[in-house]
Amino acid sequence: MRKIVVLTFVSLDGVMQAPGGPEEDPSGNFKYGGWTVPHSLGNTMNEQMSVPYDLLLGRKTYEIFAGYWPKRKDGVIATSLNKAKKYVVADSAIDLPWEGSVLIDGDVVGKLKALKKEDGSMLQVHGSSVLIQTLLKNDLVDELWLKIFPVTLGSGKRLFGEGTIPAAFELMGSKALPSGVIVASYKRAGDIKTGSFAQKT
Repeated sequence: MRKIVVLTFVSLDGVMQAPGGPEEDPSGNFKYGGWTVPHSLGNTMNEQMSVPYDLLLGRKTYEIFAGYWPKRKDGVIATSLNKAKKYVVADSAIDLPWEGSVLIDGDVVGKLKALKKEDGSMLQVHGSSVLIQTLLKNDLVDELWLKIFPVTLGSGKRLFGEGTIPAAFELMGSKALPSGVIVASYKRAGDIKTGSFAQKT
């Protein structure tokens, strides 16, 4: 059984759009591309990407990654990304120039469920805001590895969109970095539990 693990940079108000630069995704007139850059993550990404994994990416993120990472050969992140198998979710045929890339189209949810049942490494999701909505809507996310940045952006593509199902998560670990970023990892933990603070009479 394979886990789907979402690694996401997110603002305090839940925005995940274009964290790495203005050119990543300016759709919707988003003006704050690159909002993560002033905040150091230390060794966090090296640690999270030094474990065995394959990639599960949406079309836009795949195209950004495929245009950059194959040209980089040194370092934990470049080495692991280039080594990983890349599963690319798209609603139509696309070029897959990055070595080890496989298209997932058609019955995406059915194919992802089948992929999760296979033996193998975790499937890490980076970026891919549209794909993440499909995963959350269909309860396919096993873990969330969040990097929460000390900014509010007001508008932009959000990690948890309108289709997100009610779900409980358990905190696996957290730490606050000197830059103000909070690194927090959660695993899926069943249904929402409710209660009341009202005193029984």
